[in-house]
Amino acid sequence: MKIIHYLIIMALAMNAFGQDKELTITKAVMNYDADTKEWLYPSGLAGLQWIPNTTNYSYLIERSTKLVIVSERKTDTLNFKQLSKAIGNELKYIPFKNWVTPTSFIFSHENTFFEFDIKEKKSQKLVTYKKGGQNVDYHSGTKQCAFTIKNNLYIASDEHSDNMDVITHFSNKNVVAGQAIARFEFGISKGTFWSNAGNKLAFYQKDESNVHDYPLLDMTKTPGELKSIKYPMAGQRSELAQVGIFEVSTGKLTYLKTNSDLGKEHYLTNLAWDPTDTFVYLAEVNRDQNYMELNKYDATSGKLINTLFTEKNKKYVEPEHAPIFIPESTGDFLWFSEREGFMNLYHYDNAGNLINKVTKVDWVVQNVLGFSADRKSVIVEGTGPDPREKHAFSFQIATGKMIRLTKKPGTHRVQLSADGTKLIDSYSSLEVPKIITIINVNNGKSKTIHKVSNPLNGYKYGSPEFLTLKNTDGSALYGRIIKPSDFNKQKKYPVLVYVYGGPHAQLVTNSWLGGSSLWMNWFAEQGYLVFTLDGRGSANRGFEFESGIHRQLGTLEIEDQMAGVDYLKSLPYVDSTKMAVHGWSFGGFMTTSLMLKKPGTFKCGVAGGPVIDWKWYEIMYGERYMDTPEQNKEGYAEASLLDKVTSLEGDLLMIHGTVDDVVVMQHNLAFVKACVDQGVQIDFFPYPNHEHNVRGKDRIHLMTKVLDYVSEKLTE
Repeated sequence: MKIIHYLIIMALAMNAFGQDKELTITKAVMNYDADTKEWLYPSGLAGLQWIPNTTNYSYLIERSTKLVIVSERKTDTLNFKQLSKAIGNELKYIPFKNWVTPTSFIFSHENTFFEFDIKEKKSQKLVTYKKGGQNVDYHSGTKQCAFTIKNNLYIASDEHSDNMDVITHFSNKNVVAGQAIARFEFGISKGTFWSNAGNKLAFYQKDESNVHDYPLLDMTKTPGELKSIKYPMAGQRSELAQVGIFEVSTGKLTYLKTNSDLGKEHYLTNLAWDPTDTFVYLAEVNRDQNYMELNKYDATSGKLINTLFTEKNKKYVEPEHAPIFIPESTGDFLWFSEREGFMNLYHYDNAGNLINKVTKVDWVVQNVLGFSADRKSVIVEGTGPDPREKHAFSFQIATGKMIRLTKKPGTHRVQLSADGTKLIDSYSSLEVPKIITIINVNNGKSKTIHKVSNPLNGYKYGSPEFLTLKNTDGSALYGRIIKPSDFNKQKKYPVLVYVYGGPHAQLVTNSWLGGSSLWMNWFAEQGYLVFTLDGRGSANRGFEFESGIHRQLGTLEIEDQMAGVDYLKSLPYVDSTKMAVHGWSFGGFMTTSLMLKKPGTFKCGVAGGPVIDWKWYEIMYGERYMDTPEQNKEGYAEASLLDKVTSLEGDLLMIHGTVDDVVVMQHNLAFVKACVDQGVQIDFFPYPNHEHNVRGKDRIHLMTKVLDYVSEKLTE
């Protein structure tokens, strides 16, 4: 194996002089120094956002107790006490808000929405929803609020919570309205969708009667209680989805007559209203996830108008973005698709005719920010040629002409002003902790409004370096290695490999610290090398790179991680007899797989929340990448780790949250049972009442447990 190049060596490596602050594991895990009351990550401008119909912007300071409003001529401030006085209720900070006019914003407190005028310093109570309401969705134009209580959907329409429409009346708890469906796959993040005018509400509904109840133990009760969740496992029965349309003025409830030819258990995704509120667009995917239709429905009758186009792939089709309608057009829209290998935008008319491919690039277009002032160009975020980066680009819709709007190397997170003339650009890189600028879209001129110095000044910490390897098929694999600040190439260092390895995740990015968590830099400082590699299956490399793992999870991913291991072994300063591996979720699956399928490579491993057998994972994600256990018996058998425990060499610590509702604890318990049956000794540690990860102050305990285990085993 051959190393291609070191892309960059961080210029911030500390020397031993003048570094008098101690970076402890507690500080590293929490990113906070309790003694100095300072955060150890680069601070941005909290709540930074454009104000509509202006080029003014606002942000929060002083722990969100003060709002700063910036225009070209002046800067105003508002503190939480003024806001408290206006609503007649004591606030401790300024809550999350949405600007609705140049001088007013909307926010919620407890179960009431208010509108506050910054000039008059007065508030207006808008609508109150019932206490206990969840999945709240407010429409500013009509001052209505959709929300759910348990499994039903409601709309509150004025400031009194008792004045509300009950949209659904399901006594059967298995039928759920107004919440996200398909376990948040396919880009689904919510369950309600107001029409543009706010006179209709579309919503997802699911019938989970056929889905098995899965028990989770609540150990805080005496005696312990079981809390059941709906968890559809691969190959088993799934939820039945519908889309309802509620007409506010009449109370009429209509359901879309979706395509039954795709099967009762097919997926309804990426819902959008057309600009006239006449039609609802819906992407429908068969359960096999290899065929999709974009369908257009009449919002009044629920009848199918026509299928605009279809997509199919022998592996899978995964729509994640609703149609994006082009302003001031007759219903033309942009559609995200990987049909030609990379996620690009395609221009369609409202009859489903393809006009042109707008973004003709061989890298990943990630997000649409909006449109230019003349509406002739679309502004997007995407990786650009370096998949470790993220930039903003402008593409002319008619010609595809591209202009890169963010010039500096790094990871840029961008907001476009409503008039399409300016960008707020917040970016970082290996050398830049954080810089926020305002960029003029038309001429490219920029002005810095916030610049952060290194928050780790005064600390000694390991610094990351980038590297690029080649795997067996010639693909570039991007990696990161963190060395201690007093690194000596004449010494031999033990190594911790941190791995994820699965879809929709990317660990190595040209951002502050190279995308690493600060605990990795702390651990390197204890005399270790910390290595990470994004192999095949990981995000932002295009369909071929990600989908190569289809039907064989844990095969190509292991091959690529072993390319990283071979590289490490080639380094004269690596002690290849003292290597450890750690990861969580898919990374827990990879950690366990590497320990069992490549025995002797690692002296120890720590697997958190691991998938052990994919037949116990959820349908939506699992069947996309593995098909069903019946369709892919060989693939499931090869990926399962239950029958491979006797291959273990070295020490293995398994960790799991006891109420994990993503990778259920059955995986880990079954693995422990297999080890008991075969007389294989491992270590196991549960985190009571934690879900799929361990958060809050308990995370200090988790990372101490992980790193103490690695240190102990590598020094034995």
